[in-house]
Amino acid sequence: MATAQHGTLNLESLPSAKKLRVAVVVSGWNASITENLYQGALHVLAQKGCTKVHRIDVPGSFELIYGCKKAVHGGFDAVVALGSVIRGETAHFDYMCQAVSNGIKDLNLLGISPVIFGVLTDDTIEQAQARSGGVLGNKGAEAAAAAIEMAHLSI
Repeated sequence: MATAQHGTLNLESLPSAKKLRVAVVVSGWNASITENLYQGALHVLAQKGCTKVHRIDVPGSFELIYGCKKAVHGGFDAVVALGSVIRGETAHFDYMCQAVSNGIKDLNLLGISPVIFGVLTDDTIEQAQARSGGVLGNKGAEAAAAAIEMAHLSI
């Protein structure tokens, strides 16, 4: 659901979120970026009528996994993980991105509640800014939209 490819996010096509309980787990690392992501997510949830949004703050992106696991077992209809990992000079970036994506994938495999991956994995702070409310939209808003869609998923 890339806003850069499709223009602005189309909220009209999303179902209502009035009856949903959504947890948004926010990493404190790169806080200026993650706070923008959170504000984008909150805006979409509010626009779709969600009044039961619970924010869970964690120190960093690696801790998103544990925060999301607690939320999954907390009875939420959907969970949104918001973080920002920016490449540095060591392999730390690769390990973090792999661990966080696998951890969130594993939580989805539990089949309890959808956990949406709203973690930016950028090479530079400028790329992260562009994706957290800048010229490339707000990936937090997109993650919230995906959470609404997935919470309504029926098979």
